[in-house]
Amino acid sequence: MGKVYHVKKGAISAVAVLLLLVTMLFGCGNREEVQGTSTEPAKPEPAKAEPVSLNMGMLKFTSNSPLFIALEKGFFKEENLEVHVKWFESSNAVNVAVVSGDLDVGGVGFTADLYNMMAAGQKVTIVSDKGREQKGYPFSAVIVHKDSPYRSVEELKGKKAAVTTIGSTNHYMLGRVLEKYGLTTKDVQWVPMNTTSGVMETLRGKNADAIILSEPYASIAINQGYGRVLAWVADEIDYQSSGIFFSPKFMTNKDAGIRFLKAYIKGARYYYDAVLTQKDGKRVKGGNYEEVIKIVAKYTGQKEDLIMGSLSFIDPDGRMNVDDIKTQIDWYAKEKLITKAVDTKEIINTEMLDEALKLVGNKP
Repeated sequence: MGKVYHVKKGAISAVAVLLLLVTMLFGCGNREEVQGTSTEPAKPEPAKAEPVSLNMGMLKFTSNSPLFIALEKGFFKEENLEVHVKWFESSNAVNVAVVSGDLDVGGVGFTADLYNMMAAGQKVTIVSDKGREQKGYPFSAVIVHKDSPYRSVEELKGKKAAVTTIGSTNHYMLGRVLEKYGLTTKDVQWVPMNTTSGVMETLRGKNADAIILSEPYASIAINQGYGRVLAWVADEIDYQSSGIFFSPKFMTNKDAGIRFLKAYIKGARYYYDAVLTQKDGKRVKGGNYEEVIKIVAKYTGQKEDLIMGSLSFIDPDGRMNVDDIKTQIDWYAKEKLITKAVDTKEIINTEMLDEALKLVGNKP
């Protein structure tokens, strides 16, 4: 018969407590391991923006660089926007296309025709900057023939001045520069040529004494040996030369409008950081400089070395010089080129731009 071992009651209680503690420790460890390896239900991804297809009209000017960049870098696609570009030879043609509904977005200069359309009740709305004449960033120039005897703006009195159309951006710029030097629009003979290429050929053939060109065409006239700069507009006047505006129909799609401007702001900042960076008052090459030059050359069809010297000032946040737009309207009214003055509050709407800036965030 085997031995019987007698265990005291206190010892049994101590063993039981020890086993309970060990069980609890292992149990907790197991539970923690399970929690650590368990997968919580995945959070739903934000709903993708509704795809929108739109038509945008512009000229092959370097002032459209942010739009070129937004197209090339896929910033519009990131916003689920399919942008179809239509190219034009004049700002007025773009204005008409936006008003008629053929275009949803226009990116061109401010002209008398545009203001007249607005004065007539056409609900075309300016929503952001797209370029302006600013000192230190030469872009548009009064140009004479290289053989011209004229060395000052005052000497243009009584001479022929070629522009695309009366009431165009280059007509306005030259008119304002003339006034700065004591002349008026009546002191020159205006020669409308309808297209930029026509204006250039008029000077080349010496059928005009002066013309006004924006880049890259100003540099083309100079580099081809027949043009000479008489004055840079940025050195003479402040001028909000162009902007982005939406058609009446596109203005009703606030979500798509904000998304468009988000993409534009990204393009404008990419452009600004690459080519408008300054150090000690002089422009220096920023990050992505070479890439931006290649993109602009691709969309304008111009050589890269020409593009390098023809890049205008563009606000990185799309902000406009609204006061100058009022100055333009008053000038066109004075010249009897618009039927009546337009209230800038009725034609400018920056609400979508403000919303887009909130979403994109402040520029670093």
